Amino acid sequence: MEFFRIRRDIPFMRHALIFNVISFLTFAAAVFFLVTRGLHFSIEFTGGSLIEVQYAQSANLVKAREAVESLGYGEVQVQNFGTSRDVLIRLPLRGGMKQGEVVGKVFDALCRAEGGQVSTQAAEKGPSQLCQAGAVQPLTLQRSEFVGPQVGDELARDGALALAVTVIGIMIYLAIRFEWKFAVAGIIANLHDVIIILGFFAFFQWEFSLSVLAAVLAVLGYSVNESVVIFDRIREAFRKYRKMSTSEVIDHAITSTMSRTIITHGSTEAMVLAMLLFGGPTLHYFALALTIGILFGIYSSVFVAAAIAMWLGVKREDLVKNTKKDIDPNDPHAGAVV
Repeated sequence: MEFFRIRRDIPFMRHALIFNVISFLTFAAAVFFLVTRGLHFSIEFTGGSLIEVQYAQSANLVKAREAVESLGYGEVQVQNFGTSRDVLIRLPLRGGMKQGEVVGKVFDALCRAEGGQVSTQAAEKGPSQLCQAGAVQPLTLQRSEFVGPQVGDELARDGALALAVTVIGIMIYLAIRFEWKFAVAGIIANLHDVIIILGFFAFFQWEFSLSVLAAVLAVLGYSVNESVVIFDRIREAFRKYRKMSTSEVIDHAITSTMSRTIITHGSTEAMVLAMLLFGGPTLHYFALALTIGILFGIYSSVFVAAAIAMWLGVKREDLVKNTKKDIDPNDPHAGAVV
């Protein structure tokens, strides 16, 4: 389906050098911030406290988040867990504070936000904390756990392994589907997108969690899909237009996919922006990573992947194999049909 068709090819490759210089500078800046500032990892990677509370009525997440953030413990996550009454709170490591002390202060802040006071009651497993507001208990402490750094290290290794396997798989797919020059160009463009996303998170010190890692892996697949569409159109153009130069073929391929690109990426970005604006703090950084990845994915597929493939010397013979053997003009039986 096409909303419009551009009749005249846009000379993208004429400006490829300028845009790739911009890409290189952006990429270098992202690497610089990653090295100098690093990523602000969430507690899934660094370790921290998990606290689960249950409210008597549906929980007001905004009020609960404000109560926990007022303690000054840094980046915290407050989200529903199971039902609208159950709330899961994630806190980063606090140096010099014991687990019980952190849990007590958080529960006290949540209780005071509901107009209650914390009291201690004896129980079989030891003293437990209760939140009393008159004759009712607005919330109860269900459990609290400590996630150690060892678990965080394991998650970091698994995340890095998932990223490496994805990159290798994409390279193998592109090399088999098209040609090794396209595989190199495609993976450079995809890594360009990933590094720039990480650079944004390093520069602004946004929290890097497992959901953001999932967004980065999704961007890898999303970006390579756009590259595959353009590469496939380049192969078709090589077969159809034999007198065009390589740059003209690439310009034609990109121009002919413009309508598809606008429809696909416009629809996806509308959904991601809805998550970014209305998904709340839980989905905020996930949607933010996707937004950055989608925008740079379009850019890299056109000005990075296609340009690198052109500079690597991709030509018609790389994609269109001759099926007929060369005929000797001196052979008297050449062209004979039996």
